[in-house]
Amino acid sequence: MKKAKVYFADFRTTLTENRLQKLQRLMRAAGVEKIDFKDKFTAIKMHFGEPGNLAFLRPNYARAVADLVRSLGGRPFLTDCNTLYVGGRGNALDHLDSAYANGFFPLATGCQVIVADGLKGTDEVLVRPRSGDYVAEAKIGRAVMDADVVISLTHFKGHEAMGIGGAVKNLGMGCGSRAGKLEMHSDGKPYLDRDVCVGCGMCRRVCAHGALSPEGRRMTIDRTRCAGCGRCVGACPKGALMPAWDGQSYAILDCKTAEYALAVIQDRPSFHVSLVCDVSPNCDCHAENDASIVPDIGMLAGFDPVALDCAAADLCNAAPRLANTALDGAPAGDAFDAVHPTTHWRDAIDHAVKIGLGSADYELVRL
Repeated sequence: MKKAKVYFADFRTTLTENRLQKLQRLMRAAGVEKIDFKDKFTAIKMHFGEPGNLAFLRPNYARAVADLVRSLGGRPFLTDCNTLYVGGRGNALDHLDSAYANGFFPLATGCQVIVADGLKGTDEVLVRPRSGDYVAEAKIGRAVMDADVVISLTHFKGHEAMGIGGAVKNLGMGCGSRAGKLEMHSDGKPYLDRDVCVGCGMCRRVCAHGALSPEGRRMTIDRTRCAGCGRCVGACPKGALMPAWDGQSYAILDCKTAEYALAVIQDRPSFHVSLVCDVSPNCDCHAENDASIVPDIGMLAGFDPVALDCAAADLCNAAPRLANTALDGAPAGDAFDAVHPTTHWRDAIDHAVKIGLGSADYELVRL
């Protein structure tokens, strides 16, 4: 099988070309002009950043992509779906407030911002992936499915549940409605070490499902209510809440996410961009971001989201590790496995290849 081409440019600039112009040149070199954008609604799927997080992509990048799409005759809009957990993006009003606060508003981005699954995260379209083992009907935000063309604009980073947050995660988990996110997460639930718990209630504050409550001087989990989203794990200041997902459950999450990504882009044109900068160990859904674990590397573009993820991970693993980060004291080898040793990011890649989402074999074409 022919290797997928992944086009790469570093972040070096010249006096005659800035980084945004270089990104547009990279996209053209990767073949974005092969897509017929004429009068086509074009969803630019990205992450607007949870309030308090500073690792998300700057809106300037979104403007560069939107301007290029518009110059090719398209009608671009920026989009994302509401979150499952409590935070700044759980409904469309809060989501737009958060997006605007982080600089994603029409005057800055050159296009409208639309929350794909509506006011309460219930505006969805059921889509049957053409291949897969876990998802019968993916629940995708309606605005994403109403688009004629999909472009994923991804901040590549680590991820606490998937190992990496790349194009596959951006498309699959990111385009799922709230019910879709629940479906993808539902195979794993945390457990509580009551000997460590101090009953502070931080976990209860971030639980969207009322699954945590005080019992004496400790907290307790109602597992019939728990959705397995894992936000309480990150909120606990004592480490009393731990993922109970074994490797198989994490693998199922990865596989479901890949099948959701396939549902999003099958049967219509798509193009994918990943920016490997501010490579934080966790998702931009966190209301904070830890220090970057590797230096800023560059920009990737192409038609294969799986190949982009593989290339981005390989470039990160070939880069030197930065000091005073989450990798301090971590074992040698894959940086993302070292940061999140219970996750295996290649599970999503392997399943994505199996279902025909893309290829793990790629040729890196340097701009």
